[in-house]
Amino acid sequence: MRFLLLAPLLAVLPTPALADPLTFGEALRRATAEAPSLRARSLEVDARRSTAVSAGRLPDPRLGVGLDNFPISGPPAWSFDRDEMTMARLGISQEVPNGAKRRARTGRAEADIGVAEADRVAETRRVQVATALAWIDLAYAERRLAAIGKALAELADYVSPAASSVASGSARPAQTLEIRQAIAVLEDRRSEVASEVARARAILSRWTGDPRPEIEGALPDFAIDPDQLRTAIAQHPDLDAAIARVRAAEADVTLARADKRPDWGLDLAYQRRGSGYGDMVSAGVTVSLPLFAKRRQDPMIASSIASEGAALAQREDLRRALIADLEAGLADHVMHHEQWMRAQDTLLPLARQRVDLETVSYSAGRATLLDLIQAQTMFADAALQALDREATVARDAARLVLTYGGDQ
Repeated sequence: MRFLLLAPLLAVLPTPALADPLTFGEALRRATAEAPSLRARSLEVDARRSTAVSAGRLPDPRLGVGLDNFPISGPPAWSFDRDEMTMARLGISQEVPNGAKRRARTGRAEADIGVAEADRVAETRRVQVATALAWIDLAYAERRLAAIGKALAELADYVSPAASSVASGSARPAQTLEIRQAIAVLEDRRSEVASEVARARAILSRWTGDPRPEIEGALPDFAIDPDQLRTAIAQHPDLDAAIARVRAAEADVTLARADKRPDWGLDLAYQRRGSGYGDMVSAGVTVSLPLFAKRRQDPMIASSIASEGAALAQREDLRRALIADLEAGLADHVMHHEQWMRAQDTLLPLARQRVDLETVSYSAGRATLLDLIQAQTMFADAALQALDREATVARDAARLVLTYGGDQ
């Protein structure tokens, strides 16, 4: 009755929406659409584009208001209309930077857009790689958790026979500790894997925005083509971002050099005098004189050239770092794949065969329960080791292909 009374209230309470399970591809798509870091990069591109609209434009004109030649001594002192030179002035002035400088500012703004766009593409690649690894980590952590649960269930079947062996005198009491120790070791491993599940789910939630993501679907299968990956380094987003920064540094050099050219200024003023005198109009032109280039413009040019050289060196350093990381990753992938195949084709079948042989021997009275428990424990370890190695291979493949393989 109490539940029935509360049911209408519970119906109107907000409840979290149940998200659909995420496949690997859906996780990448959602991360690309939801990641806050990508939203920030997109807004940075918009900001740079808006800034470029005003780059290269003339500065705002200046309005000037003044009083010229106002007398403060003699007969016309403190009078506005007794001296013919006294006048109220209303003028406007316009600074006109040289054409090379305006073009250089436009080029710098366009270079900034290129840097922002390259950073957005690079961030997209990083988000996709991080999301892929989190999805794979969660998938294999759940598989390991299920494997440990199965192993614990199998070991639990030996607890009662172990106690019976002690009661019948066929086994020493100390030998029954083996099954308890094996179970305790597996329970410790289950706690570790449960933590790995929660950690991977939290990371996946960060990228996809799903508060508690659940995954489904087949594990991704990435084919490793070393030659193709090496070729694709030239189009790596991080390298493109470094190249965009080199172009921005080149634009800074052009802008610094344009500062050695004179700028112009235009002035126009209307001057009103007393009622007994006529009004006047004044016009003029100003030109900046870069006479001290060795102490002003030349040091700025040298600084810009040095910054350009630094950007070039950083691009080359990044290129070498990408090549080194790729080669190291390929070598590790070969090693991990060989270890996985060894575990899958040799270690795990041998452990399974030992369990079968010890089971037959135990049934025939030629092996003890302790021998059977040890064989079962070794098989559980081999199965978990095979899963760990498979997960490492999957992570290697995903990282290499998504990091270096272009848009695959």
